[in-house]
Amino acid sequence: MARIMSDRTKYELAEELGFGHKVKDGDWGNITTREAGLLVKAAVAKAEEMMAHSNRQ
Repeated sequence: MARIMSDRTKYELAEELGFGHKVKDGDWGNITTREAGLLVKAAVAKAEEMMAHSNRQ
């Protein structure tokens, strides 16, 4: 399966959302379902922003 989002992006989003400390060791099993949902929501928003920016150029 192709990787949709880079690990770096996931870690950056986790930091922005306030739970980066939970995933620093690479164990994403330490986050809550709510945090996972927030991460997905932030990733979708970031992707939409990037697509909108590329369409303006």
